[in-house]
Amino acid sequence: MSDLPDGIEEFLERACWDDAKIDPLPGDASFRRYFRLRRSRGEGAMLMHAPPPHEDPEPFLHVAEWLNEHDMRAPQILAADAAQGWVLLEDFGDDRMRDWLDDHPDREQSAYEGAIDALVELHQRPPGPFPEYDMPTYLREASLLTEWYAPAQGVDIDIAGYDAAWEEALAPMLDRQRPGVTVLRDYHAENIMLLGDPAKRAPQGIIDFQDALVGHPAYDLVSLLQDARRDVSEELEAAMLERYRHRASPDEHFDADYARLGAQRNAKIVGIFTRLYKRDGKPRYLGMIPRVWNAMERDLRHPALAPVARWFDANIPPELRRSGGGTIA
Repeated sequence: MSDLPDGIEEFLERACWDDAKIDPLPGDASFRRYFRLRRSRGEGAMLMHAPPPHEDPEPFLHVAEWLNEHDMRAPQILAADAAQGWVLLEDFGDDRMRDWLDDHPDREQSAYEGAIDALVELHQRPPGPFPEYDMPTYLREASLLTEWYAPAQGVDIDIAGYDAAWEEALAPMLDRQRPGVTVLRDYHAENIMLLGDPAKRAPQGIIDFQDALVGHPAYDLVSLLQDARRDVSEELEAAMLERYRHRASPDEHFDADYARLGAQRNAKIVGIFTRLYKRDGKPRYLGMIPRVWNAMERDLRHPALAPVARWFDANIPPELRRSGGGTIA
C-alpha cells in the first residue's frame, strides 16, 4: 500500500472499513484522489482524499448534507475527517453519464431529459445556504481567459476593456437571479451518475458539487448543454432548453441570460484548460478548447453579449477564432 496516501489505513480503521480492498481510481483536474472500497461480503463505498492545503472537503460535506436534506440524490456521507481531507461516501457505481452514453448513444435523449428534470427539481427548492454568485465572482472567472489564454497565444489585449464589457453585459441579469437557486457549477455528463435506465426514469446521482453558489438557474443548464467534455448537438440543446422552459416557466429574459452565462462560463473554461496545460502540465484538456470556443462564439451572437462580442472582435485575431481558439504551444 506504499502508493496510497499517508493516513488512509488509520482513517479506514476509525471508520470500521479497514477490512476493505482498496482500488485507486483515475484522477480529475484537481488534487483530489478517489478510491473504491470493496468488502468480501459485497459492500462497497467510495473514498475521497481532498488533502489540505490544496483541497478542503468541508464545502463538499456542507453541500452534500443540504442536497440530501432536500431530497436531491447526492452520495450519503458514511464517515469524514475533514482536517485530514478524508471523506467516505456512498458508491454510485460505474455508470457515469458520459461513459454510459458512449455505449448507449440511442438513449441520449432520455438521459438528458432526466438531467433536465433533476435541475427543475433543484430549482424548485429554496436556495441553499451558500454564497451569492455575484459580479466580482463572474468577472474573476471570465478573467481567466485574459490571464492564461491570451498570454499563451501571445495576444496583446485590452484587459480593462474586457472587464468593462463583461460588467455591462452581465449587470442586467443580477437582479433577476435573486433570490436565486442553488447552482452546482459543474453539472455535466462527467458529474452525473446514472443509477438505473434513464428510459425508465431512474434517479440520477450528483457528484462534484463542492463549489455550489446561489445564482441564476441558467448556469447549470449551460454547464450541461454546452458541455466542455462532450459534444451536445445544437438540436439536443434546443430540445432540452424547451423542456426546461415547459417545466420551470422561466421569465422572458431567460434566453438572453442563458447566452450571457454561456459566454461567461465558456470564457472561464478556455482559461482553465489553458492553465491546466501551462501551469499543471495536463495537455489533454487542450483538445477540448475548440468545442468550448465554438459554443462561446454561438453565445456571443446574442444581442445581450454585444459589448463582449465587440471586445473579442477588436482583441482576438480572426484566425484564432476560426480555428476554435487556435493551437496553444
